[in-house]
Amino acid sequence: MTGTTTQHDGPLRVVVVDDHEMVVVGLKAMLTPFAGRVRVVGTANGAEEALDVALSLTPDIVLCDVRLRGDSGLDLCRTLAERAPDQKVVLLSVYDDEQYLYQALRAGAAGYLLKHTGGEELVRHLELAATGTTVVDATMAGRAAASAARMERDEFWPGAHLGLTQRESEVLALLVAGHSNRAIASQLVIGDETVKSHVRSLLRKLQVPDRTAAVAAALREGVFR
Repeated sequence: MTGTTTQHDGPLRVVVVDDHEMVVVGLKAMLTPFAGRVRVVGTANGAEEALDVALSLTPDIVLCDVRLRGDSGLDLCRTLAERAPDQKVVLLSVYDDEQYLYQALRAGAAGYLLKHTGGEELVRHLELAATGTTVVDATMAGRAAASAARMERDEFWPGAHLGLTQRESEVLALLVAGHSNRAIASQLVIGDETVKSHVRSLLRKLQVPDRTAAVAAALREGVFR
């Protein structure tokens, strides 16, 4: 999948974002031997700090962990897509789950790579992302293609194509039916707090502010009728 090609003079300017300082240090060290191709111009811990750094330094690429304190890397993707659309966000994760990949692409990420990616491969992916090519870990790309085919045959639960887990889909179906959190907990035999957690997650994935909007989105997207 490709987008608009961008030409770059000199090395790509990269901001590295992760909650863990050791990961930031490790990524900087991994990229150092490729200084002629990429240059780390800034780092950040957490999505809020990352947004400030990205907007002030205007890097070509924001290399960001999916899970951060507070807002997630997915939230950062969405915000930068609105406020700095020329900046590409490539997400790094330890999670090789297609649902995370689908969420990342829906959020506007330029790529989804796993943290075991080696230096040369990482740099090559960043260069491709900078030209408008969507980059995905090769193993995940193959599985995602197979999953997409299964979705076309309706072999997944409703909402899978929106990144919902099977349990989140079940919760959303009950929301559409007008059930309260307590009724959902009773029907699914789970705790009230677990229901609240699932609701928060599906609101984030559907990019809506509340339960009413989630129901409207489910009907609009044809998840439930």
